[in-house]
Amino acid sequence: MVEGIEWLGHDSFRITGSRVVYIDPWKLAPGAPQADVILVTHDHFDHFSAPDIAAISGPRTVVVGPASVTSQLAGATTVTVRPGDTVEAGGVPVTVVPAYNTNKFRAPGQVFHEKGDQNVGYVFDLDGRRIYHAGDTDAIAEMDGLDVDVALLPVSGTYVMTAEEAAEACETIDARVVVPMHYGEVAGSVDDAERLLRICPYPVKILQKSR
Repeated sequence: MVEGIEWLGHDSFRITGSRVVYIDPWKLAPGAPQADVILVTHDHFDHFSAPDIAAISGPRTVVVGPASVTSQLAGATTVTVRPGDTVEAGGVPVTVVPAYNTNKFRAPGQVFHEKGDQNVGYVFDLDGRRIYHAGDTDAIAEMDGLDVDVALLPVSGTYVMTAEEAAEACETIDARVVVPMHYGEVAGSVDDAERLLRICPYPVKILQKSR
């Protein structure tokens, strides 16, 4: 179920099939394969890296992201999205899902990722497989019934779901396989991924980092 899915560290992935799809490319190794589609969840430095996007872009590459991202990519072929949108990018159908915090606070009453910021996650279909990348988020009502083959879920806590919250979200999402992310760089460690493996009622696959 996770064939062709490479975890590139933190929230960054490369999915290779009939298209090459990157999500939140950051700190890529030189010579990384060219992208057909790049999905960016929001404009924080550890998710949106214009130099990495440029390095994997070619004349047919399409970058999908909220306005906070696409407005900074002059010269690129972009698709600007908001939560709830459905678009096609480079032949890949993409549904845009909200991503926001409900209980992770930078200050009293102020969460790290506000719903009004229009940050996003993505559900996309590639070669008959439906993949959900949650972005930086807590467990939210909009995850209900996404019914995907693979769910890429943050687990570090602090800015996103904890492993325990991700395990509860799995039941809401109804994914066949869950891949933990958002650990080992800015926050969290492999211990968070391993905790999800122990407690999640759905199959969990911890991917080794590649570049």
